[in-house]
Amino acid sequence: MADFRVSCMGIVGDGCGGGREFIIENEILFAHDPQSGNNTTLLKNIKGALSISKKACILSIICENESFEFDLSAMKRIS
Repeated sequence: MADFRVSCMGIVGDGCGGGREFIIENEILFAHDPQSGNNTTLLKNIKGALSISKKACILSIICENESFEFDLSAMKRIS
């Protein structure tokens, strides 16, 4: 199956990564800073990403075969 790009924006003042766009593309989760244009790789090997959302410092990621969270303050997958 072809890879899709999914993304969400971090809201300024809502915890970690406010103002950044969080993107999953080609099985890689990265944070894009629109002010500097820099991308930071956060996690690799994300298979079949369907959606991503952010609340405070937690990214919730839904994939075809699993769902999990990524903690931006700890910079690690938590579930």
